Amino acid sequence: MTFVVLENCIKCKYTDCVEVCPVDCFREGPNFLVIDPDECIDCALCEPECPAEAIVSDDDLPPDQEQFLALNAELAAEWPVISQKKDPPPDADEWNGTPNKLPLLER
Repeated sequence: MTFVVLENCIKCKYTDCVEVCPVDCFREGPNFLVIDPDECIDCALCEPECPAEAIVSDDDLPPDQEQFLALNAELAAEWPVISQKKDPPPDADEWNGTPNKLPLLER
């Protein structure tokens, strides 16, 4: 089992989750965070910290978000570790809850 960052993180990129991670499994891209499934220890500390409710266990992945399991693994291999909270983008609250953001993902 691992935890997965879902589509709602795109363009929100709140980083509250990274501070509570005991193993630094979060990776940061331009407008999205991912969880490295090889590093995640399934502690579940990050899930309640996400203001966008964009982190779930892979056991609880909604069917329309299943592609994010593979996407997290793919991008975790490319992006650098983030372990300290940063300010979210200025328009993060406006993007929170916006559907169909996958085309806006910057790699």
